[in-house]
Amino acid sequence: MITALPKRGLAHHVAALLASAAAVAIVTASIFALDSFAPVLSLGVLYVFAVLPVAVLFGLAYALLVSVASMLAFNWFFLEPRHTFQLSDGQNWIALAVYLVTALVVSVLAARSRAREAEAERRALEASLLAGVAGSLLETDHVQDELRRISDRVAAALGVKRARIELDSVRRPEPGESALELRAGERSVGRMFVEAEPDPEIAERVSTSLASLLAVALDRERLGRRAVEAEALRRSDAIKTAILRAVSHDLRSPLTAIRTATDGLVSTALELSESDRADLLATIDTQTRRLDQLVANLLDLSRLELGVAEPKPELWTVESLVGQALNELGARAERVDVELAPDLRPIEVDGAQIERVLVNLIDNALKFSPDAPVELVGEQLNGEAVVRVVDHGPGLSDGELRRIFEPFEQGRIPSRGSGLGLAIAKGFAQANGARLEAESSRNGGASFVLSLPSQR
Repeated sequence: MITALPKRGLAHHVAALLASAAAVAIVTASIFALDSFAPVLSLGVLYVFAVLPVAVLFGLAYALLVSVASMLAFNWFFLEPRHTFQLSDGQNWIALAVYLVTALVVSVLAARSRAREAEAERRALEASLLAGVAGSLLETDHVQDELRRISDRVAAALGVKRARIELDSVRRPEPGESALELRAGERSVGRMFVEAEPDPEIAERVSTSLASLLAVALDRERLGRRAVEAEALRRSDAIKTAILRAVSHDLRSPLTAIRTATDGLVSTALELSESDRADLLATIDTQTRRLDQLVANLLDLSRLELGVAEPKPELWTVESLVGQALNELGARAERVDVELAPDLRPIEVDGAQIERVLVNLIDNALKFSPDAPVELVGEQLNGEAVVRVVDHGPGLSDGELRRIFEPFEQGRIPSRGSGLGLAIAKGFAQANGARLEAESSRNGGASFVLSLPSQR
């Protein structure tokens, strides 16, 4: 906590005068006590002990006053003729002058030492202030939010009741206020308004250093905003690229199949049996579902990339979410072997998003296990509901494990799917506070592990 240096007021001056008088009186009494044991002229040097503490505690002005008062007291009480300010012996004049000069030199040296100590204390306070301000500004991304706390610290360091920092301010101070310009080089950062007039030298040092810190913090904040904007543009470009890529390939393929099947159905030049017509209609249905899934994936990806896929948590059981995901897959779900532990606890997630995660994981596993069943295993581990989807496909290399959740990553069979399903699954899992990881088995195949925090 920064504390201000004490300001000199009436109480300070009264205390200084009383202490000065007391110091002279104490030394005078000591000389009276020692007068019978030592020559009186040699005792005059004891008044240095009155001058020294006054110089250290109250400054040069009071030390000089004590020096003169000490010599007058020494002359009045101890030099002949006593109780007058006249001196009968020339040697007494010399002794009195030496004592006075000695007292004055001691006063000056002690006052200088005290001034250096006070200056060092002020510098330490200023350094503590600036270190605290720098730490506060480094920890925040919004400089404006820290200005009030910084103003309180600056007010304490300047020894004023209140201070207020206003960035980019050009207003004039109100009655009872004074304004300090905050300038970093040629750049105006703002103004600091204080209720009283602080020490000009201290105010100049503090305001200059504070302005530099604020300028750096404002630049960092502006660069941070630009970085966020640049990241938003990058994400927007990535989404545009994804859409263009989907339009150029993933949309064209099913559209071509649909158009071909439709042309066959409406053509009068072809004689189609009921079986042929059924096959063409099935092709149209399959490709239409593929288009619908692709559009849904693109919309989900865009929401995740833009950070607007806010989950709406509700309490669900793992069994119900797995069941809904299998229903979504239709007849293909018959190839999925499900084994869920009976002790699985409920989870608080967005049901639609986690269902999408499970559908994408199972759909991906089915694509890579065309001739083998897919295993879905659920168990309770370390306070989490862990769902593991295992396929018996070609597996994943180390490089593929690092890239598998990136958009358009398709593993070792690039012709299947759009490569968006796993990226969307990862995004929805993270949005719900879950973890999704990929593993490759030594015996072939891959497994995707979804870990969901359970309710206690």
